[in-house]
Amino acid sequence: MANGIGNSKQFSVANAGRSENHRPKDARGALRGLWGYLCRYRFLLLLAMFLTVSGNLLALIGPKLSGRAIDAIEPGKGAVDFDTVFHYAGLMVIFYIVSSFFSYLLSVVMQTISRRMARQMRDDVFRKLLALPVGYFDTHLSGDIISRVSYDIDVINTSLSTDLVQVCASVITVVGSFVMMVSIEPKLVLVMAVTIPMSVLYTKYMAGKTRPLFRTRSAKLGAMNGFVEEMVGGQKTIGAYAREEVVTKRFDRINEEAVDAYYTADYYSCLVGPTVNFINNLSLALVTVFGAILYLLGSLTLGNISSFVLYSRKFSGPINEAANIISELQSALAAAERVFKLMGEEPETPDAVGAQPLENIRGNVEMKGVSFGYTAERTIIKNLYMTAKAGSMIAIVGPTGAGKTTIINLLMRFYDVDAGGIYVDGHEGRELTRESLRRAFAMVLQDTWVFGGTIFENIAYGKEDATMEEVVAAAKAAHIHSYIMRLPEGYQAILSENGVNISKGQKQLLTIARAMLLDAKMLILDEATSNVDTRTEMRIQKAMRHLMAGKTCFVIAHRLSTIQHADCILVVDGGDVVEQGTHRELMSKKGVYHQLYASQFE
Repeated sequence: MANGIGNSKQFSVANAGRSENHRPKDARGALRGLWGYLCRYRFLLLLAMFLTVSGNLLALIGPKLSGRAIDAIEPGKGAVDFDTVFHYAGLMVIFYIVSSFFSYLLSVVMQTISRRMARQMRDDVFRKLLALPVGYFDTHLSGDIISRVSYDIDVINTSLSTDLVQVCASVITVVGSFVMMVSIEPKLVLVMAVTIPMSVLYTKYMAGKTRPLFRTRSAKLGAMNGFVEEMVGGQKTIGAYAREEVVTKRFDRINEEAVDAYYTADYYSCLVGPTVNFINNLSLALVTVFGAILYLLGSLTLGNISSFVLYSRKFSGPINEAANIISELQSALAAAERVFKLMGEEPETPDAVGAQPLENIRGNVEMKGVSFGYTAERTIIKNLYMTAKAGSMIAIVGPTGAGKTTIINLLMRFYDVDAGGIYVDGHEGRELTRESLRRAFAMVLQDTWVFGGTIFENIAYGKEDATMEEVVAAAKAAHIHSYIMRLPEGYQAILSENGVNISKGQKQLLTIARAMLLDAKMLILDEATSNVDTRTEMRIQKAMRHLMAGKTCFVIAHRLSTIQHADCILVVDGGDVVEQGTHRELMSKKGVYHQLYASQFE
């Protein structure tokens, strides 16, 4: 593709990772985005809140009841009030059963919320991808984009269904336990005032340290996915050029970077749990010592000491749990940043105010003083003038990099011109709606695309109400009908995803048939016959001129045998039309076209 969409991608796998690493860290923006999705499920969130509060409060009653049961045991052999013990023990069982049932319901509710949210996020991201300009896909690896749609949203989904519940439960448990400890003995609470700040400060410090590490991890994974996808797509080329060793070494480097990113993030996150757990155990030891002193002084009963110890464990436990899930929360936050960064990308420029649909199409196309470059530093098309009369066949030829495919990108408004204007039937392209302009063209690209489905569905892709007769007629004109009829299922034969079960030439013919079926006044063929033999090329061109009579055709081809009968041939070199005329006229000039032709046929 000479200056096509694919060639403007100046992007490497390594750069993909680095670009993500150094982007603005908008954690608050990610949280606002997640909250926006959560608010869509207000009723379920309120139910989850009720279950969380109720379940944890019921669980908090247990240690108090346990203390009262212990106080029913008097010092001395056999001095046990079993009725009181069984009473409180029975209440504990009931409260814990109800609490466990509420926890189960909470898990179901949160799974429902996270599942619906993940589905909605993927739907929104997919719609966003369809609304993005072509230029976005020129500068971003497809593997990285796929990673955001699949892996990153999965991470968010998992975190919402598990980690968020744990955090909410932890807050309630910590607050409830603190209140109960104060009610039992405020003096013992002061003992914990030494260790609690240590846990909180350490956890906060590690959170700030691990967040960028998990952001890096997500970026490296996206870069690796992009590289793997690229290599799988080019596997035959790799084998043909015996580049397996080079590719393997490159993958080893990328894989090592991804593994190192995972290890570094997990290493620091793993330090949090044991450290916080040690601090909490230290707190328990201090409570035990000072509790024994208060018991000797008569300030506490054994039951109160037991209840306080249980509440202290409940108090410190969530802190330890929060430290253990901090890595998952950081990973989810990094994933959310990547997803919302994509969703925050500028969509394709909307139609101008007052843009009109293209109607009563004749097919007259003019390019007046058009200049364009994919980047501001490099202009590809410079001051281009071109006229295509309705019903004519315009061929665009030139050396690689001359700007042939770029002209097509501009005709379809995949990109807008930097200067000048493109006129269709006298209407400047930017004054027309994109949808109506693009529907005016039938297009066959050199990179053919078919989808998983029947052959009939693939040919009728752009015309949903197409009849079998119309599809067959298009297939015959494209010289693919005989091949289809040799298949056991005929037009109902299933093509695999991207048509891997048919040849490139057959796939090309299918896409040509698809274009022929459309009732469009203009046709674009970008290297449309690059994968068929010369005889088939000539048959296709003959059928094309017959079938597309009265329609404006733009044909881009390196193989000049396909365009000898064009009404006009534009020779593009360096972004300028250097020659223009019929095949015979251009051959007589002995210029650029003659040189191109001679290089192929002489």
